[in-house]
Amino acid sequence: MNSPDAQRSVSEFDAARPTPRVVLRRFHAAMHAKSADALADLYAEDAIHEFSFTVPHRPPRYVGQAEVRAGYGEAWRDHPLEIDAIEDVFVFDATDPEVVIGQWRLRGSLRATGAPVEVTGLLVLRVRDGKIVHCHDFMDAMGVARALGRPPFAAPPPS
Repeated sequence: MNSPDAQRSVSEFDAARPTPRVVLRRFHAAMHAKSADALADLYAEDAIHEFSFTVPHRPPRYVGQAEVRAGYGEAWRDHPLEIDAIEDVFVFDATDPEVVIGQWRLRGSLRATGAPVEVTGLLVLRVRDGKIVHCHDFMDAMGVARALGRPPFAAPPPS
């Protein structure tokens, strides 16, 4: 029989090395808070974050934790969306134990007008030792542009 100390050690280990599914939940929480720091802290130092549907005026990938922090810091600074919820459409644990796949739906509103907004995306995360080492990010860039009332592929407004 396991002692309470042995069980606590297992729990502490789990907290120190979260599963890919737990990391996905933390990713969503960082998105909801629009916290580039919380998001970047989920990544390994040399991680790669790829945007699978690339658009003009945006990089096709971030290489390294520092680029994730800087890129999302810029993208989320003064962002015009108020996020109410990020919901799972589905979450799938791949046969590879390092990989989780999750489609999500963001529900929110435009700060300026209060108009409702819905955006979807899909993340494929490879998590090793509790950190994201690779992310395929399938963001609905057209949906975001439409929600923000911007022409598709327009340059973001100056900071």
